[in-house]
Amino acid sequence: MFRVHELINATCGNLAQGDAFLEVKGVSIDTRTIRKNDAFIAIKGDNFDGHDFIAEAVNKGAACIILQKGRARVPRRNVAVIEVGDSVQALGSIAKFHRQRFDIPVIAITGSSGKTTVKEMSAWVLARAHRVLKNQGTQNNHIGVPLTLLNLTRSHTVAVVELGTNHCGEIEHLAKISCPTIGVVTNIGPAHLEFFGTLAGVAREKYALIEQLIHPFIAIVNNDDAFLKKKTGAGAYKPFTIGFGIRSPGDFTASCVTAAKGNVAFEVNKKYGFTLNTAGCHNIYNALAAIAIARVLGLGYPECARRLRSFDFPKGRGNLVLVGEAQFIDDTYNSNPLSLRQALETLASLTNKGRKICVLGDMLELGSRKESFHRRAGKLAAKVCDTLIAVGQLSKISAEEAYSSGLSRRDIFTCNSSCEAADILQQKVAPRKGDLVLVKGSRGMKMEEIFKKISTRNLKLKT
Repeated sequence: MFRVHELINATCGNLAQGDAFLEVKGVSIDTRTIRKNDAFIAIKGDNFDGHDFIAEAVNKGAACIILQKGRARVPRRNVAVIEVGDSVQALGSIAKFHRQRFDIPVIAITGSSGKTTVKEMSAWVLARAHRVLKNQGTQNNHIGVPLTLLNLTRSHTVAVVELGTNHCGEIEHLAKISCPTIGVVTNIGPAHLEFFGTLAGVAREKYALIEQLIHPFIAIVNNDDAFLKKKTGAGAYKPFTIGFGIRSPGDFTASCVTAAKGNVAFEVNKKYGFTLNTAGCHNIYNALAAIAIARVLGLGYPECARRLRSFDFPKGRGNLVLVGEAQFIDDTYNSNPLSLRQALETLASLTNKGRKICVLGDMLELGSRKESFHRRAGKLAAKVCDTLIAVGQLSKISAEEAYSSGLSRRDIFTCNSSCEAADILQQKVAPRKGDLVLVKGSRGMKMEEIFKKISTRNLKLKT
């Protein structure tokens, strides 16, 4: 709950009309879910403008409207109106004000891949001892993070927020809003290079989280990552480190890894045993981050192990599913060169009696190196799979490279969309018992549509 004058102070806004001491119950940017006596922030998005819905917000009982100066008028005089320079910035400022009301651990997680899984893992483990607030899904941007923080209540004892970025300065901005006490950087990989330019640019962007930590300034980073390793000794305080000890032993080091029947087992610090319900060994890094967070907050290794053993991975992140009689790896959420390499390594590590089939969509936002990354993807795929379906214009480069690397032309198919890929998969490739199929691509390629299409054609989808 807020008073109008608190919202004015938080946003550096101007009270255009109404009572500065009026109470509002909450903050909303969506008239579909707004409640009576909420404050409505009129935000302009790519496909909508909240200023067009002010009258609807008032009719539904909004007690306060926060709008950009000069953009709209409020139809009733009994509603408080705050004028601001930028309503998106206002949302972030109010969220920061609200977060600072709570003296609880706030864990912020970023990285080129794995951050959603680490967020979900950490929240799941911590829920054994805490009331946890977390982002819903992947609400990790300049809108989703503030809305998440505005859900903080006195019942919460810890918050876990994922921070995403595809432009310079966004992590710093989100970290300043969330005021994290614990920061995690999972890895540095070639994602969004169209905007960051180089891996060094990605590293600067991601590490901005660590530079914005507040007391007690607890950082957790991947010590096996070359870019993060360089950073560990450069700050004012030493972070906790995770990894396999590739570059040097860490505080939380994995060893004795075994993988079988869709499960991965490993030991931490050569003493504590863990098992994950996943086929991907790269998820050990994600688990180590969650373990480090839990240990910092006082949970014991045995409790962490029990919770992680029962953790269900988020949909589209390497899940093994059965479609008809063929086994599929659903890794459709997103793709970049790092996560694709990890997915192909998982495919290679799994034993099956039939073919290994790759359905690979374009990797987007890679800038000037997009063609070279797709050539490399084709070369890697040719070493792993028996059949390749390349989806999108860039993936046609992967297909040509796969052919040059030895994959037979008759086992390579190209198409422009996930819908076409589903048709090729069913009509020409026809997965059967014993086959293993990896489906992966960038978010914009909508590779998840393949599962929707094939599961409605006399095939039963089993999870």
